[in-house]
Amino acid sequence: MSWSRRAVILGALALAACGFSPVYGPGGTGGKLFGQVRSADPRTPDDFAFAGRIAERLGPDAEARFLLDYTLRIAVVPQAITPDEVTTRYALNGTADFTLTEAGTGREVTRGQVSSFTSYSTTGTTIATMAAEQDAHERLARMLADQVVTRLLAVEPDAVP
Repeated sequence: MSWSRRAVILGALALAACGFSPVYGPGGTGGKLFGQVRSADPRTPDDFAFAGRIAERLGPDAEARFLLDYTLRIAVVPQAITPDEVTTRYALNGTADFTLTEAGTGREVTRGQVSSFTSYSTTGTTIATMAAEQDAHERLARMLADQVVTRLLAVEPDAVP
């Protein structure tokens, strides 16, 4: 038996021994959460982008058994400043605090915090700068939502009823 085959077999045995189960496999967290998570009502454009991405990734929440409460914090930081003190690039640093609870009982399933960043340039026209800023906000909210979904899918399947 070659070394590469041995490595594959040993890897498979190690995964089976540690209790690994596929996220979207039978009894996995993905199957338990798909179509079952309702995000808190959005209040800002950033919230709308965040909640929309959660719905894209976890499916429509027609019969949601879980509630996802979240708080987005986005800070705008000047990055590139010319000698004339004109800012030509901004960074957006974002953080999302989230809590997943059972809708019926209010029991907390998981909570956490994720963060990410993006940036945009201000060297074009006013309209181009406004469009770049809006796009950066939407990109950041979607990145934060993707990270939250990744964290939710990583929850131990037994913790999700």
